[in-house]
Formats: sequence, structure tokens, C-alpha cells
Amino acid sequence: QVQLVESGGGLVQAGGSVTLSCAASGITLLALDIGWYRQAPGKQRELVAARRVGGITNYLDAVKGRFTISRDIAKNTMYLQMNTLQPEDTAVYSCNVHKRPATDYWGQGTQVTVSS
Repeated sequence: QVQLVESGGGLVQAGGSVTLSCAASGITLLALDIGWYRQAPGKQRELVAARRVGGITNYLDAVKGRFTISRDIAKNTMYLQMNTLQPEDTAVYSCNVHKRPATDYWGQGTQVTVSS
């Protein structure tokens, strides 16, 4: 059974940093597309950062230069380092693993709240 368990969310002041973790079990992150999504109240879920098989990364324009997606294969864990957080970054963040061609696994979601 595949499980993605997130940790690291919480309340942070504007300008601060948070690192989200997503530990995978039942599946290896090697050779899989991984990503982080977020959903703010009243808004659609959006892709924040992704790392494709082969190492190519892409980011939402609003977070470029501030967020970094990474993974640790030995720990089978993916991360989202978020710096210089702003109130508009407040959302529920969810990790995603995509197994080609069309299978997705999701973490439970973790709340990140940025106070001004």
C-alpha cells in the first residue's frame, strides 16, 4: 500500500521559511515524477513545484527563486523548501507522486499559514 506522509507545516511570519517533508512508503521515489500542490481557500489547487524523471524542475511563477523542490532517495522522502514566505502563500500543501502513465498518489495535506 502506497502512503505519503507529510510534515512540516504550521504558522510562520512573513519573510520566514518552512520546509515541508513527504515520506513515501510502498513506492520508491526513484524514476517517478514528484510534485507539490497547494490550495488556498476559495481557489483552485495549483502546482507549485515539480521534479520530473530526469531531473527537470519547474515552478509556479509566484514562487520562483523562493521555493525549492528536492528529494532524498536514501530516505525515500521529498521536500519543499520555502523561503521568504508571504501571506499569499497561505494554503494547504499536498505532495504528489505521479507514476506514468496515469496513476497519482497524494499526501494528506498540511496547512501553511503565513502571518503578515
